[in-house]
Amino acid sequence: MPNLRKTAALLAFAAATIGLSMEASAQATLAQIKARGALNCQVGPSTAGFYSLGADGSWSGMDVDICRGLAAAIFDDPKKVQYQSVTSAVRFTALANGESDVLSRTTTWTAVRDTQLGLEFAGVNFYDGQGFMVPKASNIKSAKELNGATVCVLTGTTTELNLADYFRANNMTFKPVTNENINVLVETYLSGGCDAYTNDKSSLASRRSSLAKPDEHILLPETISKEPLGPVVRHGDANWGDIVRWTLFGMIEAEELGVTSANVAEMAKSANPNIRRLLGVEGNIGEGMGLPKDFMARVLKHVGNYGESYERNVGVKTPVNIPRDGSLNALWTKGGILYPMPFR
Repeated sequence: MPNLRKTAALLAFAAATIGLSMEASAQATLAQIKARGALNCQVGPSTAGFYSLGADGSWSGMDVDICRGLAAAIFDDPKKVQYQSVTSAVRFTALANGESDVLSRTTTWTAVRDTQLGLEFAGVNFYDGQGFMVPKASNIKSAKELNGATVCVLTGTTTELNLADYFRANNMTFKPVTNENINVLVETYLSGGCDAYTNDKSSLASRRSSLAKPDEHILLPETISKEPLGPVVRHGDANWGDIVRWTLFGMIEAEELGVTSANVAEMAKSANPNIRRLLGVEGNIGEGMGLPKDFMARVLKHVGNYGESYERNVGVKTPVNIPRDGSLNALWTKGGILYPMPFR
C-alpha cells in the first residue's frame, strides 16, 4: 500500500516539523496578527461553498467565513485576511511553519492529528461523511457494486485511509488513482481515468455543482465514515485556540438566540442576559482572550451567525444545495448536534 506509506511519512514529517516549531508558537499568535495587520488564513484549492475563489480574486465560503469572523473580531474588519491556498498534502506543515495562523479548509478532526501532530482543533463547523460520485451512465447504484473498480482519491487525507478500510471491511478490491491536487483528480475522473471519485459528501456536492453537466453524475447513497470538519491551530498557543473556538461557538450561539447580521444592533438592547453577554453589553468575555468585549457583535455585524453562513454558502438555494433540516448540522434544538458551549 505505497500510498498509505507515503501518507504516514507525511504525517511523521509534519509531526517533527510541528514539534520544532512549538517554541515559536509560544509567542502569542494574536500579537503577531495585530502587528502584521492581517490574519493569515489557510484554505484549500478553490471549492464551491467552502473556499471559493471568485473572478475578482475574492474568497467566499463557510470556511472562509471563519477567517472573516476572526478578522472582524480582531480588527472590526473582515477584509483583513491574507488567504493561502494549499493542497491537502502540505497543509499541516504550512501551519506548523507559521505560514498561516489558522487552517480553515474542511479538515477532519481525528485522534492522530489531535494528539500526535501538534495540532489543536478548535471545534466543528460542519459534520460530514465520505461518499462516492460516479457517472450516471455507469448504472452503478451502490458502493457495494464497486468491487474491482478504480477510484480517484486525494492522497495524504483521511479519505484515502477510509477508502482502504471500507473495501477491506466489505471484502472488496479496488485500484486507487491518487493525486494531491483535487482539480487534477476531478479532471482525471471526468476523463474516465477512474470509475468513481471519493471524497467528503460536501466536497462531492460542491464539485458536482461546478461541472458542466452535473446531472450526468450521481452521489451513491452510502456514507462510509464520520468526518467532523473544523478549524485548526497550532498546539501550544491556548489563547489563540480560544479565540478561534469562541468565535465559532459565538456564531452558533447567535443563531440559537436569533441574533443576525440584520438585527444585531437592535438585539443589543435586549433584556435577555444570554444575548447581552454574547454581544458584550454585560460582562467582558473578550477580555480574557485579548479581544474587545463586543467582539461577537463585530463578527455578527460583518459575517452573520452560523445559519446565515450555512444558507449563504451551501444551503438549498445555492448551487451546492446541501439541505440542513434534519441533518447533523442542524442546531441541537432542531434535531441536529450543533451545540455551542455556554457563553458565560
